[in-house]
Amino acid sequence: MRFHIQQESDIPASSQLYNQICFAIAARHYPPGHRLPSTRQLAMQTGLHRNTISKVYRQLETDGVVEAIAGSGIYVRDQQKQREIRLSSSQLRNRAVKDLDQEVRKCVDGLLNAGCTLQQTRELLTREIDWRLRCGAKVLVSTPREDIGASMLIAEELAPNLDVPVEIVPMEELENVLENSSNGTVVTSRYFLKPLEELAKRHSVRAVAVDLSDFRKELAMLKELRPGSCVGLVSISPGILRAAEVILHSMRGNELLLMTATPDVGSRLLALLRAASHVLCDSPSLPLVEHSLRQNRSQLMRMPQVHCAEKYLSDSTIEQLRKEIGLLN
Repeated sequence: MRFHIQQESDIPASSQLYNQICFAIAARHYPPGHRLPSTRQLAMQTGLHRNTISKVYRQLETDGVVEAIAGSGIYVRDQQKQREIRLSSSQLRNRAVKDLDQEVRKCVDGLLNAGCTLQQTRELLTREIDWRLRCGAKVLVSTPREDIGASMLIAEELAPNLDVPVEIVPMEELENVLENSSNGTVVTSRYFLKPLEELAKRHSVRAVAVDLSDFRKELAMLKELRPGSCVGLVSISPGILRAAEVILHSMRGNELLLMTATPDVGSRLLALLRAASHVLCDSPSLPLVEHSLRQNRSQLMRMPQVHCAEKYLSDSTIEQLRKEIGLLN
C-alpha cells in the first residue's frame, strides 16, 4: 500500500500518515506480524522527514498498534497471539488429536515444573476458563463519546452475530460501568485499544480490538471514477470520515473532489447531495440519505449514485470474537 501526503491539507502531515497506517492495519492490508516500511522508505515515498516518520511510529507504538524490535524494524502488533485456531474443536479433534493432547500435557507439565501440585494446576486452569466464560456474559462496545458512531457501527454488526447482550458505552463512562459489573468483554476499534486494555486490566475483564472490512468493493469503485468527479462520504462516525478522507486522497490525490458529512447535519448533507455524482455511505446513514434525496429532489440538478458499504467489520474478526467469548463449539 502506498501512502500519499496532501501538503495543502489542513490535516497535519503526521496525522495523515498516522491515519493511513492505522487504516491499513485495521483493514488488514498490513496483517499482524507484518513489517512496516522503514523510515527511509516512507521518506522517499511521502516526502516527509525521517524524524517526522519516526515520531509517527513512536506514537503508533505508544498506542499499542505496532511494536519495535531492536535491530529488526517496526511490526504490526499481534493482538490475537496464542489464539489463532481456525477450525472448530470437532474438526481439530479429528485432524490433530495427538497435537491437542500434547499441548494439554505441556501446559500441565509446565505448571507442575513451576512447583504447582495437580490440585493447584486444576484450580488454575478452571479459574482461567471460568473467567473467560464470565467475560462472555456480555459485550461492551466502547469508543470516545466524540466518535460514538464508531461504536454504533460495531454494535450493529455484532448484535445479530452474538448470542449475548451487546451494549454501547462511551469510553468516558466505561470506568463507572465496570465498577458496577465485572462481567463482560470490552470491544473497540484498534485505534482505541491501548487505553481500553489498561482500563479493562484494572477491572479484570478483557479488551478486544475488531478489524475493519477491507472495503475492497468500495475502493475498486473509487479507483474507476473519472478525474474531476465529486465524491460524497456520509457516515455516523466522524473518525471514519477523517480516515476515509485521508485514504481517498492517498489513492487519487487531487483528481477527485471530496465532501464529507454526518447524516444528522441536514444542511451539510444537502450540500453534499447537490454537488456529488457518487455518494458512499454506511448502512445506518442510508435511510437518511435516501430520505433527503426524496425530500429535496426538486433542488437537485441530477441524482447522485448512492453506494452503501454493506459491512464495517471483517468476517474474520466477527468469527474470532465469537471464539473469544465462547460462542463456537
